[in-house]
Amino acid sequence: MPPPSSALPEVISLGCRLNIAESETIRTLLGRRDAVVVNSCAVTNEAVAGTRRAIRRARRERPGAELIVTGCAAQIDPQGFAAMPEVDRVVGNADKLLPEAWAASEPVRVSDWDAVRRDAPHLAPAFAAHVRAFVEVQNGCDHRCTFCAIPFGRGPARSAPAGAVVTRVAEVVAAGHREVVLTGVDLTSYGQDLPGRPSLGKLVERILTHVPALERLRLSSLDSIEIDDRLMALLTGEPRVLPHVHLSLQAGNDLILKRMKRRHLRADAVAMVARLKAARPEIAIGADLIAGFPTEDDAMFADTLALLDDCDIVHAHIFPFSPRAGTPAARMPQVNPAVARERAARLRARAAERHTAWLHRLVGTRQRVLVERPGDRGHAEAFAEVGLDRTMQAGTIADVAIIAVEQDRLVGVAA
Repeated sequence: MPPPSSALPEVISLGCRLNIAESETIRTLLGRRDAVVVNSCAVTNEAVAGTRRAIRRARRERPGAELIVTGCAAQIDPQGFAAMPEVDRVVGNADKLLPEAWAASEPVRVSDWDAVRRDAPHLAPAFAAHVRAFVEVQNGCDHRCTFCAIPFGRGPARSAPAGAVVTRVAEVVAAGHREVVLTGVDLTSYGQDLPGRPSLGKLVERILTHVPALERLRLSSLDSIEIDDRLMALLTGEPRVLPHVHLSLQAGNDLILKRMKRRHLRADAVAMVARLKAARPEIAIGADLIAGFPTEDDAMFADTLALLDDCDIVHAHIFPFSPRAGTPAARMPQVNPAVARERAARLRARAAERHTAWLHRLVGTRQRVLVERPGDRGHAEAFAEVGLDRTMQAGTIADVAIIAVEQDRLVGVAA
């Protein structure tokens, strides 16, 4: 793939789907500026290190472009990134979707979250780089999990008004997107700051009612304890809501969950998945899990390892614990980092086994696949990756017969 033209902006998006969504707005705000923006992640120390590597690589590849760093890592440590010789400007998360922030010239523009109480920003209607449209409906978080630095980077929880969300979804569908992903930092807390406290389930109902042309609606990470009956009914009974639920579980041991300041217990997570699978067996369960949290012993880790089976997890995001400065968990008795890495490797190995076994169970089925660039691959409704036997137009939905599993993805023949 050739390097981007020096006359056009480039946005490098790291981390979560929310960053992907916001990067599209940033791209629009930049116009035709000769700039590279690194939209950073701070979920772990490794994510911050990855941001620094991306900055250095971007400077080597675009030596003459203006290089701007934004995102969570920039919000949390603006001076640290401003001190990098490769960096021209730092723009904080509170400012990065404001046109005036990109028109300004000050080296560091980072607002204090305590002064920021805006509604969650809305996205640009075009998503040139993605076949899916990511629509941000919520930002920030009011919970304080002991390991998490993201509230420092994203600020207080705030939701976009439902009417504006429906309008945005209608726009991206009219622009040709057949799948929409609702994103947020704490998505299931949607609406708690709005008049009448509308729930995420109510928002989804409103989208489906008022945008009948929307074919596929996917939800990003959910907090299992906040899935109410309305949202449960939509996840299990609405065909346009895709059968793919990613849960923020983090651990499988009750004492560790309490020390994380999570709001659910192990049994709550297992029961939630059992309800989902009983009502809609084809639902694929994903989860975030942390290995080596402070005070975790072998028995506690075994509970988390067993959670992969007990919650039928087939899409797992595994992280070794990373102490983030300023968080309570960083002051707790630490597990040896080598032990945390070894435990994370064991979790990943078991998760990979489960994922592969799940793919093999899909051989012989027919799947509806959203074709992705360059046209020889895509993802099915339950987010299984599918390689196609022929190149098709990106953004279309293909009916595909699954014939094999190769290199940890399905192989299909398009009808």
